[in-house]
Amino acid sequence: MTSQALNVPHADRFYIGGQWVEPSSDATFTVLNSATEEIVARVPQATEADADAAVQAARQAFDHGPWPRMTPAERAVYMDRIAERLEALNDDFARIWTTESGVLYKIAQPRVGQYLSGAFRQYSAMAHTYPFIKPVKSTSGHQGYQIQEPVGVSVAIVPWNGPAGLIAYKVAPALLAGCTVIIKSSPEAPCSGNLFAQICDEVGLPPGVVNAITADREVSESLVRNPGVDKITFTGSTAAGRRIGAVASERVARCTLELGGKSPALVLDDYDVEAAAKLLGTAYFSYLTGQVCASLTRIIVPRAKHDAMVDALVDAARGMVIGDPFDPATTMGPLASERQRGTVERMVAQGVAEGARLAVGGGRPKHLERGFFFEPTVFANVDNSSFIARNEFFGPVLSVIAADSEQHAIDMANDSIYGLNAAVFTHDAEHAMRVARQLRSGSVGHNASRYDFAIGFGGFKQSGIGREGGEGGLEAFLESKTVVLDQMAP
Repeated sequence: MTSQALNVPHADRFYIGGQWVEPSSDATFTVLNSATEEIVARVPQATEADADAAVQAARQAFDHGPWPRMTPAERAVYMDRIAERLEALNDDFARIWTTESGVLYKIAQPRVGQYLSGAFRQYSAMAHTYPFIKPVKSTSGHQGYQIQEPVGVSVAIVPWNGPAGLIAYKVAPALLAGCTVIIKSSPEAPCSGNLFAQICDEVGLPPGVVNAITADREVSESLVRNPGVDKITFTGSTAAGRRIGAVASERVARCTLELGGKSPALVLDDYDVEAAAKLLGTAYFSYLTGQVCASLTRIIVPRAKHDAMVDALVDAARGMVIGDPFDPATTMGPLASERQRGTVERMVAQGVAEGARLAVGGGRPKHLERGFFFEPTVFANVDNSSFIARNEFFGPVLSVIAADSEQHAIDMANDSIYGLNAAVFTHDAEHAMRVARQLRSGSVGHNASRYDFAIGFGGFKQSGIGREGGEGGLEAFLESKTVVLDQMAP
Protein backbone atom coordinates (compact mmCIF):
# COMPACT_ATOMS: atom_id res chain seq x y z
CA MET A 1 0.00 0.00 0.00
CA THR A 2 1.14 3.52 -0.78
CA SER A 3 2.04 5.67 2.21
CA GLN A 4 1.16 9.31 1.59
CA ALA A 5 2.30 12.35 3.58
CA LEU A 6 -0.52 14.81 4.22
CA ASN A 7 -0.34 18.58 4.07
CA VAL A 8 -2.05 19.42 7.37
CA PRO A 9 -1.14 22.94 8.49
CA HIS A 10 -1.16 23.63 12.23
CA ALA A 11 -2.44 20.11 12.92
CA ASP A 12 -2.03 20.69 16.67
CA ARG A 13 -4.21 23.82 16.80
CA PHE A 14 -7.63 25.29 16.13
CA TYR A 15 -8.31 28.28 13.90
CA ILE A 16 -10.33 30.75 15.97
CA GLY A 17 -10.68 34.51 15.59
CA GLY A 18 -8.08 34.70 12.81
CA GLN A 19 -5.41 32.95 14.89
CA TRP A 20 -4.06 29.41 15.23
CA VAL A 21 -4.75 28.84 18.92
CA GLU A 22 -3.74 26.11 21.32
CA PRO A 23 -6.53 23.78 22.46
CA SER A 24 -7.78 23.97 26.02
CA SER A 25 -6.90 20.31 26.73
CA ASP A 26 -4.36 17.69 25.70
CA ALA A 27 -7.02 15.31 24.34
CA THR A 28 -6.53 14.32 20.70
CA PHE A 29 -8.12 12.33 17.90
CA THR A 30 -6.00 9.83 15.98
CA VAL A 31 -6.47 9.93 12.20
CA LEU A 32 -5.78 6.70 10.29
CA ASN A 33 -5.01 5.89 6.69
CA SER A 34 -8.09 3.87 5.81
CA ALA A 35 -6.14 1.59 3.46
CA THR A 36 -3.20 0.80 5.75
CA GLU A 37 -4.45 1.61 9.27
CA GLU A 38 -1.31 3.71 9.77
CA ILE A 39 -1.52 6.87 11.86
CA VAL A 40 -1.33 9.91 9.55
CA ALA A 41 -2.22 12.69 11.99
CA ARG A 42 -3.19 13.55 15.53
CA VAL A 43 -5.47 16.53 15.93
CA PRO A 44 -6.77 18.25 19.07
CA GLN A 45 -10.16 17.29 20.45
CA ALA A 46 -12.21 20.41 21.11
CA THR A 47 -13.81 20.90 24.50
CA GLU A 48 -16.94 22.91 25.11
CA ALA A 49 -14.67 25.83 26.07
CA ASP A 50 -12.99 25.67 22.63
CA ALA A 51 -16.39 25.54 20.92
CA ASP A 52 -17.57 28.54 22.97
CA ALA A 53 -14.44 30.47 21.97
CA ALA A 54 -15.17 29.78 18.30
CA VAL A 55 -18.75 30.97 18.70
CA GLN A 56 -17.62 34.13 20.50
CA ALA A 57 -15.15 34.91 17.71
CA ALA A 58 -17.78 34.35 15.02
CA ARG A 59 -20.32 36.39 16.99
CA GLN A 60 -17.91 39.28 17.39
CA ALA A 61 -17.08 39.21 13.70
CA PHE A 62 -20.74 39.22 12.74
CA ASP A 63 -22.01 41.78 15.24
CA HIS A 64 -19.12 44.25 15.01
CA GLY A 65 -16.82 43.25 12.16
CA PRO A 66 -16.76 44.44 8.56
CA TRP A 67 -17.82 41.22 6.82
CA PRO A 68 -21.65 41.48 6.99
CA ARG A 69 -21.39 45.20 6.21
CA MET A 70 -19.55 44.67 2.95
CA THR A 71 -21.45 44.48 -0.30
CA PRO A 72 -21.81 41.03 -1.88
CA ALA A 73 -19.42 42.15 -4.61
CA GLU A 74 -16.79 43.06 -2.01
CA ARG A 75 -17.18 39.66 -0.35
CA ALA A 76 -16.87 38.00 -3.75
CA VAL A 77 -13.33 39.35 -4.13
CA TYR A 78 -12.26 37.26 -1.13
CA MET A 79 -14.19 34.27 -2.44
CA ASP A 80 -12.34 34.41 -5.76
CA ARG A 81 -9.05 34.45 -3.84
CA ILE A 82 -10.19 31.38 -1.91
CA ALA A 83 -11.08 29.65 -5.20
CA GLU A 84 -7.60 30.38 -6.58
CA ARG A 85 -5.92 28.86 -3.52
CA LEU A 86 -8.25 25.85 -3.63
CA GLU A 87 -7.21 25.25 -7.23
CA ALA A 88 -3.53 25.54 -6.28
CA LEU A 89 -3.96 23.01 -3.46
CA ASN A 90 -6.27 20.65 -5.36
CA ASP A 91 -3.85 17.74 -5.09
CA ASP A 92 -3.40 18.21 -1.34
CA PHE A 93 -7.15 18.05 -0.79
CA ALA A 94 -7.39 14.98 -3.05
CA ARG A 95 -4.65 13.15 -1.13
CA ILE A 96 -6.28 13.97 2.20
CA TRP A 97 -9.66 12.71 0.98
CA THR A 98 -8.20 9.47 -0.36
CA THR A 99 -6.16 8.80 2.78
CA GLU A 100 -8.90 9.56 5.31
CA SER A 101 -12.03 8.29 3.54
CA GLY A 102 -10.82 5.71 1.02
CA VAL A 103 -12.02 7.37 -2.19
CA LEU A 104 -9.96 6.46 -5.25
CA TYR A 105 -7.30 9.09 -5.87
CA LYS A 106 -8.07 9.11 -9.61
CA ILE A 107 -11.65 10.03 -8.73
CA ALA A 108 -10.74 12.46 -5.94
CA GLN A 109 -8.54 14.71 -8.07
CA PRO A 110 -11.18 15.89 -10.57
CA ARG A 111 -14.05 15.86 -8.09
CA VAL A 112 -12.24 17.99 -5.54
CA GLY A 113 -11.69 20.66 -8.14
CA GLN A 114 -15.29 20.46 -9.31
CA TYR A 115 -16.76 20.85 -5.85
CA LEU A 116 -14.30 23.10 -4.01
CA SER A 117 -13.28 25.89 -6.34
CA GLY A 118 -16.44 25.32 -8.38
CA ALA A 119 -18.66 26.17 -5.42
CA PHE A 120 -16.76 29.36 -4.64
CA ARG A 121 -16.76 30.43 -8.29
CA GLN A 122 -20.50 29.79 -8.58
CA TYR A 123 -21.41 31.81 -5.50
CA SER A 124 -18.93 34.56 -6.30
CA ALA A 125 -20.74 35.03 -9.61
CA MET A 126 -24.09 35.25 -7.77
CA ALA A 127 -22.82 38.38 -6.03
CA HIS A 128 -23.57 40.19 -9.29
CA THR A 129 -26.81 38.47 -10.26
CA TYR A 130 -28.79 37.61 -7.12
CA PRO A 131 -31.36 40.28 -6.05
CA PHE A 132 -30.18 41.04 -2.50
CA ILE A 133 -32.24 44.27 -2.59
CA LYS A 134 -35.39 44.34 -4.68
CA PRO A 135 -37.70 47.40 -4.92
CA VAL A 136 -41.39 46.53 -4.59
CA LYS A 137 -44.43 48.79 -4.67
CA SER A 138 -46.40 48.20 -1.46
CA THR A 139 -50.15 47.72 -1.38
CA SER A 140 -50.46 51.24 0.08
CA GLY A 141 -48.60 52.70 -2.87
CA HIS A 142 -45.48 53.46 -0.82
CA GLN A 143 -42.01 52.46 -1.86
CA GLY A 144 -41.12 49.08 -0.45
CA TYR A 145 -38.01 46.95 -0.56
CA GLN A 146 -37.46 43.25 -0.08
CA ILE A 147 -33.97 42.93 1.36
CA GLN A 148 -32.01 39.70 1.86
CA GLU A 149 -29.70 39.90 4.87
CA PRO A 150 -27.35 37.32 6.45
CA VAL A 151 -28.89 35.00 9.02
CA GLY A 152 -25.89 35.41 11.34
CA VAL A 153 -23.43 32.97 12.88
CA SER A 154 -23.52 29.59 11.15
CA VAL A 155 -22.12 26.25 12.29
CA ALA A 156 -21.15 23.87 9.47
CA ILE A 157 -21.09 20.28 10.78
CA VAL A 158 -19.12 18.33 8.19
CA PRO A 159 -19.17 14.51 7.75
CA TRP A 160 -16.22 12.19 7.19
CA ASN A 161 -17.11 10.80 3.76
CA GLY A 162 -16.63 13.96 1.65
CA PRO A 163 -15.45 16.75 3.94
CA ALA A 164 -13.75 19.10 1.49
CA GLY A 165 -16.63 19.35 -0.98
CA LEU A 166 -19.20 19.74 1.74
CA ILE A 167 -17.14 22.46 3.44
CA ALA A 168 -17.28 24.33 0.14
CA TYR A 169 -21.03 24.01 -0.33
CA LYS A 170 -21.70 25.05 3.26
CA VAL A 171 -19.17 27.87 3.57
CA ALA A 172 -19.29 29.51 0.12
CA PRO A 173 -22.98 30.51 0.24
CA ALA A 174 -22.67 31.49 3.90
CA LEU A 175 -19.80 33.85 3.09
CA LEU A 176 -21.58 35.40 0.12
CA ALA A 177 -24.64 35.98 2.32
CA GLY A 178 -22.46 37.80 4.88
CA CYS A 179 -22.55 35.14 7.60
CA THR A 180 -19.66 34.12 9.80
CA VAL A 181 -18.89 30.43 10.09
CA ILE A 182 -17.60 27.76 12.46
CA ILE A 183 -16.47 24.61 10.63
CA LYS A 184 -16.86 21.55 12.85
CA SER A 185 -14.88 18.70 11.31
CA SER A 186 -15.40 15.03 12.13
CA PRO A 187 -12.81 13.14 14.20
CA GLU A 188 -12.31 10.60 11.39
CA ALA A 189 -11.54 13.17 8.68
CA PRO A 190 -10.44 16.54 10.08
CA CYS A 191 -7.52 17.44 7.83
CA SER A 192 -9.46 19.19 5.04
CA GLY A 193 -10.90 21.59 7.62
CA ASN A 194 -7.43 22.62 8.73
CA LEU A 195 -6.20 23.10 5.19
CA PHE A 196 -9.25 25.16 4.29
CA ALA A 197 -8.78 27.34 7.38
CA GLN A 198 -5.19 27.94 6.29
CA ILE A 199 -6.49 29.24 2.96
CA CYS A 200 -8.89 31.61 4.73
CA ASP A 201 -5.96 32.91 6.75
CA GLU A 202 -3.81 33.37 3.65
CA VAL A 203 -6.41 35.37 1.72
CA GLY A 204 -6.91 37.76 4.62
CA LEU A 205 -10.49 37.09 5.66
CA PRO A 206 -11.32 39.38 8.62
CA PRO A 207 -10.74 37.68 12.00
CA GLY A 208 -13.59 35.43 13.12
CA VAL A 209 -15.30 35.17 9.73
CA VAL A 210 -14.21 31.53 9.41
CA ASN A 211 -13.24 29.38 12.39
CA ALA A 212 -12.36 25.67 12.43
CA ILE A 213 -12.38 23.03 15.16
CA THR A 214 -12.66 19.24 15.40
CA ALA A 215 -15.05 17.80 17.97
CA ASP A 216 -17.04 14.75 19.01
CA ARG A 217 -20.81 14.51 19.12
CA GLU A 218 -21.19 15.89 22.64
CA VAL A 219 -19.28 19.10 21.89
CA SER A 220 -21.03 19.36 18.53
CA GLU A 221 -24.35 19.36 20.36
CA SER A 222 -23.11 22.19 22.55
CA LEU A 223 -22.61 24.23 19.38
CA VAL A 224 -26.18 23.51 18.31
CA ARG A 225 -27.42 24.60 21.75
CA ASN A 226 -25.28 27.73 21.93
CA PRO A 227 -27.50 30.85 21.83
CA GLY A 228 -24.77 32.65 19.90
CA VAL A 229 -25.37 30.39 16.91
CA ASP A 230 -28.12 31.46 14.50
CA LYS A 231 -27.90 28.70 11.90
CA ILE A 232 -26.79 25.07 11.75
CA THR A 233 -26.03 23.25 8.52
CA PHE A 234 -25.47 19.53 8.95
CA THR A 235 -24.70 16.60 6.68
CA GLY A 236 -24.88 13.14 8.22
CA SER A 237 -27.19 10.38 9.35
CA THR A 238 -30.92 10.82 9.76
CA ALA A 239 -30.65 9.74 13.39
CA ALA A 240 -28.15 12.52 14.15
CA GLY A 241 -30.22 14.96 12.08
CA ARG A 242 -33.32 14.23 14.15
CA ARG A 243 -31.35 15.07 17.29
CA ILE A 244 -29.95 18.30 15.84
CA GLY A 245 -33.38 19.36 14.62
CA ALA A 246 -34.90 18.70 18.04
CA VAL A 247 -32.21 20.68 19.85
CA ALA A 248 -32.35 23.56 17.34
CA SER A 249 -36.14 23.75 17.64
CA GLU A 250 -35.88 24.50 21.36
CA ARG A 251 -34.65 27.99 20.49
CA VAL A 252 -35.99 28.16 16.91
CA ALA A 253 -32.50 28.16 15.41
CA ARG A 254 -32.42 27.91 11.64
CA CYS A 255 -31.10 24.63 10.26
CA THR A 256 -30.40 22.87 7.00
CA LEU A 257 -30.26 19.09 7.35
CA GLU A 258 -28.88 16.90 4.55
CA LEU A 259 -29.48 13.40 5.83
CA GLY A 260 -29.54 9.76 4.82
CA GLY A 261 -30.99 7.93 1.88
CA LYS A 262 -32.01 4.54 0.58
CA SER A 263 -32.29 5.62 -3.00
CA PRO A 264 -34.08 3.58 -5.67
CA ALA A 265 -33.08 2.93 -9.27
CA LEU A 266 -36.04 1.91 -11.42
CA VAL A 267 -34.98 -0.13 -14.45
CA LEU A 268 -37.93 -0.12 -16.85
CA ASP A 269 -38.84 -2.83 -19.37
CA ASP A 270 -37.13 -1.26 -22.38
CA TYR A 271 -33.69 -0.89 -20.76
CA ASP A 272 -30.95 -3.51 -21.00
CA VAL A 273 -30.05 -4.90 -17.58
CA GLU A 274 -26.36 -5.41 -18.43
CA ALA A 275 -26.00 -1.78 -19.46
CA ALA A 276 -27.78 -0.71 -16.27
CA ALA A 277 -25.56 -2.98 -14.17
CA LYS A 278 -22.41 -1.25 -15.41
CA LEU A 279 -23.74 2.05 -14.13
CA LEU A 280 -25.40 0.74 -10.99
CA GLY A 281 -22.69 -1.73 -10.01
CA THR A 282 -19.28 -0.68 -11.26
CA ALA A 283 -19.83 3.06 -10.82
CA TYR A 284 -21.44 2.59 -7.41
CA PHE A 285 -18.72 0.36 -5.99
CA SER A 286 -15.97 2.61 -7.38
CA TYR A 287 -17.14 5.89 -5.93
CA LEU A 288 -16.24 6.05 -2.25
CA THR A 289 -17.00 2.33 -1.82
CA GLY A 290 -20.69 3.18 -1.54
CA GLN A 291 -20.18 5.67 1.31
CA VAL A 292 -22.48 8.23 -0.29
CA CYS A 293 -25.89 9.25 1.04
CA ALA A 294 -27.27 9.57 -2.50
CA SER A 295 -26.17 6.09 -3.62
CA LEU A 296 -28.68 4.13 -5.67
CA THR A 297 -28.80 1.02 -3.50
CA ARG A 298 -32.30 -0.35 -4.17
CA ILE A 299 -32.35 -1.75 -7.71
CA ILE A 300 -36.00 -2.22 -8.67
CA VAL A 301 -36.51 -4.27 -11.85
CA PRO A 302 -39.35 -6.08 -13.61
CA ARG A 303 -39.74 -9.52 -12.05
CA ALA A 304 -38.89 -11.24 -15.33
CA LYS A 305 -35.51 -9.44 -15.37
CA HIS A 306 -34.62 -9.93 -11.71
CA ASP A 307 -32.25 -12.87 -12.18
CA ALA A 308 -30.54 -11.30 -15.18
CA MET A 309 -29.94 -8.11 -13.21
CA VAL A 310 -28.51 -10.05 -10.28
CA ASP A 311 -26.17 -11.96 -12.60
CA ALA A 312 -25.00 -8.75 -14.26
CA LEU A 313 -24.34 -7.06 -10.91
CA VAL A 314 -22.48 -10.14 -9.68
CA ASP A 315 -20.26 -9.92 -12.77
CA ALA A 316 -19.67 -6.22 -12.06
CA ALA A 317 -18.76 -6.97 -8.44
CA ARG A 318 -16.36 -9.77 -9.40
CA GLY A 319 -14.69 -7.46 -11.87
CA MET A 320 -13.74 -4.91 -9.22
CA VAL A 321 -10.05 -4.56 -8.34
CA ILE A 322 -9.94 -3.94 -4.58
CA GLY A 323 -6.84 -2.41 -3.07
CA ASP A 324 -4.62 0.65 -2.75
CA PRO A 325 -6.79 3.70 -3.56
CA PHE A 326 -3.71 5.54 -4.88
CA ASP A 327 -2.99 2.78 -7.44
CA PRO A 328 -4.45 3.72 -10.86
CA ALA A 329 -5.37 0.07 -11.46
CA THR A 330 -7.58 -0.10 -8.37
CA THR A 331 -11.32 0.24 -8.96
CA MET A 332 -12.55 0.07 -5.34
CA GLY A 333 -10.88 1.30 -2.17
CA PRO A 334 -11.53 0.75 1.54
CA LEU A 335 -14.25 1.94 3.83
CA ALA A 336 -13.27 4.92 5.94
CA SER A 337 -12.98 3.27 9.34
CA GLU A 338 -13.13 0.05 11.31
CA ARG A 339 -16.38 1.21 12.88
CA GLN A 340 -17.99 1.70 9.47
CA ARG A 341 -16.86 -1.71 8.27
CA GLY A 342 -18.29 -3.27 11.42
CA THR A 343 -21.64 -1.58 10.74
CA VAL A 344 -21.73 -2.98 7.21
CA GLU A 345 -20.83 -6.46 8.43
CA ARG A 346 -23.63 -6.47 11.00
CA MET A 347 -26.18 -5.28 8.45
CA VAL A 348 -25.13 -7.92 5.93
CA ALA A 349 -25.54 -10.59 8.60
CA GLN A 350 -29.04 -9.32 9.34
CA GLY A 351 -29.93 -9.44 5.65
CA VAL A 352 -28.86 -13.08 5.47
CA ALA A 353 -30.78 -13.88 8.64
CA GLU A 354 -33.93 -12.34 7.15
CA GLY A 355 -33.74 -14.62 4.13
CA ALA A 356 -32.36 -12.44 1.35
CA ARG A 357 -30.01 -14.34 -0.98
CA LEU A 358 -26.39 -13.22 -0.76
CA ALA A 359 -25.40 -13.44 -4.43
CA VAL A 360 -21.81 -12.23 -4.07
CA GLY A 361 -19.49 -10.71 -1.48
CA GLY A 362 -20.49 -10.17 2.11
CA GLY A 363 -17.09 -10.30 3.77
CA ARG A 364 -13.54 -8.98 3.92
CA PRO A 365 -11.25 -9.58 0.93
CA LYS A 366 -8.96 -12.47 1.80
CA HIS A 367 -5.92 -11.03 0.01
CA LEU A 368 -5.84 -7.83 2.09
CA GLU A 369 -4.66 -8.15 5.68
CA ARG A 370 -4.71 -4.45 6.58
CA GLY A 371 -7.07 -1.62 5.79
CA PHE A 372 -10.83 -1.31 6.19
CA PHE A 373 -11.75 -3.21 3.05
CA PHE A 374 -15.05 -4.95 2.34
CA GLU A 375 -16.12 -6.94 -0.71
CA PRO A 376 -18.64 -5.52 -3.21
CA THR A 377 -21.86 -7.23 -2.21
CA VAL A 378 -25.16 -7.97 -3.95
CA PHE A 379 -28.36 -9.27 -2.35
CA ALA A 380 -31.06 -10.93 -4.48
CA ASN A 381 -34.76 -11.56 -3.82
CA VAL A 382 -34.93 -8.64 -1.42
CA ASP A 383 -38.29 -7.76 0.12
CA ASN A 384 -38.82 -4.00 -0.04
CA SER A 385 -40.12 -4.07 3.54
CA SER A 386 -37.05 -5.87 4.90
CA PHE A 387 -34.35 -4.39 7.11
CA ILE A 388 -31.71 -4.20 4.38
CA ALA A 389 -34.14 -2.52 1.96
CA ARG A 390 -35.15 0.14 4.47
CA ASN A 391 -31.85 1.00 6.16
CA GLU A 392 -28.76 2.74 4.84
CA PHE A 393 -25.62 0.58 4.71
CA PHE A 394 -23.20 3.35 3.72
CA GLY A 395 -21.04 0.71 2.13
CA PRO A 396 -20.70 -1.42 -1.03
CA VAL A 397 -23.98 -3.33 -0.77
CA LEU A 398 -26.78 -3.42 -3.36
CA SER A 399 -30.25 -4.95 -3.08
CA VAL A 400 -32.21 -6.19 -6.10
CA ILE A 401 -36.00 -5.99 -5.75
CA ALA A 402 -38.53 -7.45 -8.19
CA ALA A 403 -41.58 -5.42 -9.28
CA ASP A 404 -44.79 -6.78 -10.79
CA SER A 405 -45.51 -3.63 -12.80
CA GLU A 406 -44.24 -0.12 -13.38
CA GLN A 407 -46.71 1.27 -10.87
CA HIS A 408 -45.61 -1.36 -8.36
CA ALA A 409 -42.01 -0.21 -8.90
CA ILE A 410 -42.98 3.42 -8.31
CA ASP A 411 -44.95 2.53 -5.19
CA MET A 412 -42.03 0.55 -3.76
CA ALA A 413 -39.59 3.34 -4.60
CA ASN A 414 -41.72 5.75 -2.59
CA ASP A 415 -42.31 3.31 0.27
CA SER A 416 -39.42 4.58 2.37
CA ILE A 417 -38.79 7.15 5.08
CA TYR A 418 -36.14 8.55 2.74
CA GLY A 419 -36.40 10.61 -0.41
CA LEU A 420 -32.95 11.87 -1.34
CA ASN A 421 -32.08 10.54 -4.79
CA ALA A 422 -33.49 8.25 -7.48
CA ALA A 423 -32.97 7.24 -11.09
CA VAL A 424 -35.12 5.99 -13.96
CA PHE A 425 -33.56 3.78 -16.63
CA THR A 426 -35.42 3.93 -19.94
CA HIS A 427 -34.60 4.97 -23.50
CA ASP A 428 -37.68 7.21 -23.59
CA ALA A 429 -36.86 10.62 -22.07
CA GLU A 430 -40.52 11.68 -21.91
CA HIS A 431 -41.39 8.46 -20.11
CA ALA A 432 -38.50 9.06 -17.72
CA MET A 433 -39.88 12.51 -16.91
CA ARG A 434 -43.37 11.11 -16.25
CA VAL A 435 -41.97 8.54 -13.83
CA ALA A 436 -39.62 11.07 -12.24
CA ARG A 437 -42.54 13.36 -11.41
CA GLN A 438 -44.14 10.51 -9.45
CA LEU A 439 -41.07 9.83 -7.31
CA ARG A 440 -40.88 11.49 -3.89
CA SER A 441 -37.23 12.39 -4.13
CA GLY A 442 -35.10 15.53 -4.07
CA SER A 443 -33.16 14.45 -7.18
CA VAL A 444 -34.01 12.09 -10.03
CA GLY A 445 -31.55 11.12 -12.75
CA HIS A 446 -32.21 9.63 -16.15
CA ASN A 447 -30.12 6.51 -16.91
CA ALA A 448 -27.62 7.35 -14.15
CA SER A 449 -27.31 9.03 -10.79
CA ARG A 450 -27.39 12.68 -11.85
CA TYR A 451 -27.80 14.84 -8.75
CA ASP A 452 -26.18 18.26 -9.10
CA PHE A 453 -25.12 20.57 -6.27
CA ALA A 454 -24.77 23.44 -8.72
CA ILE A 455 -28.55 23.26 -9.24
CA GLY A 456 -29.54 22.22 -5.72
CA PHE A 457 -29.32 19.11 -3.58
CA GLY A 458 -31.44 17.87 -0.70
CA GLY A 459 -34.15 15.45 0.26
CA PHE A 460 -37.83 14.86 0.76
CA LYS A 461 -39.19 13.25 3.92
CA GLN A 462 -36.55 12.16 6.45
CA SER A 463 -33.72 12.74 4.00
CA GLY A 464 -33.54 16.30 5.20
CA ILE A 465 -34.73 19.88 5.34
CA GLY A 466 -33.61 22.55 2.90
CA ARG A 467 -31.23 22.51 -0.04
CA GLU A 468 -27.50 22.92 -0.58
CA GLY A 469 -26.09 24.35 -3.79
CA GLY A 470 -27.71 26.70 -6.28
CA GLU A 471 -29.83 29.68 -5.27
CA GLY A 472 -31.59 27.59 -2.64
CA GLY A 473 -28.25 27.01 -0.95
CA LEU A 474 -27.66 30.75 -0.74
CA GLU A 475 -31.17 31.50 0.51
CA ALA A 476 -30.62 29.08 3.40
CA PHE A 477 -28.21 31.67 4.84
CA LEU A 478 -30.44 34.69 4.28
CA GLU A 479 -33.32 36.30 6.17
CA SER A 480 -35.88 38.30 4.20
CA LYS A 481 -36.60 41.80 5.49
CA THR A 482 -39.39 44.07 4.26
CA VAL A 483 -38.80 47.86 4.43
CA VAL A 484 -41.56 50.33 3.45
CA LEU A 485 -40.54 53.99 3.22
CA ASP A 486 -42.72 57.00 3.84
CA GLN A 487 -42.66 57.99 0.22
CA MET A 488 -44.78 57.00 -2.72
CA ALA A 489 -43.44 54.56 -5.23
CA PRO A 490 -42.91 55.94 -8.74
